[in-house]
Amino acid sequence: MKTVLFYILCLFSVYSFSQDKLSQLLEKHNTEEVPYIYVQDLDRLQTEPTYLDAREVQEYRVSHIKDALWVGYDDFNIETIEKQITNKDQEIVVYCSLGIRSEVIASKLKKAGYSNVKNLYGGIFEWKNNNHSVYNNQNNETDSIHTFSEKWSKWLNNGIKTHE
Repeated sequence: MKTVLFYILCLFSVYSFSQDKLSQLLEKHNTEEVPYIYVQDLDRLQTEPTYLDAREVQEYRVSHIKDALWVGYDDFNIETIEKQITNKDQEIVVYCSLGIRSEVIASKLKKAGYSNVKNLYGGIFEWKNNNHSVYNNQNNETDSIHTFSEKWSKWLNNGIKTHE
């Protein structure tokens, strides 16, 4: 019994530690100027948000949230968004791999007058880690996730990791 309890405590400690590391990473890189929304909280929204993918196009082509609009990071253009999303009160969730690049893009949206913008905590990695579906460029469901790099791939626990 002591052995089983020991293994349970070890497993819980490893899980807690990995979660803390993600929060530490995001705390290091983000200002939280834009509030986070957690994957679990998306189900409680009264209306379906518009998802904006703030990753590079090659990442989006491998996998994205269904019906997400690709806005990019390096090539982000606020004028293009203003043409596509004219209601500045619309619920918008911006995501990237983990939530770092998406905060930058979400901040630009807020500065342009969008009032209901959230940053997806943990990005598409947490989306997939919570068993939500992702789609490739042909709109087919896929298990592949573009992890940006080998270094960032450690945050993805569910799915097939690609980074090339």
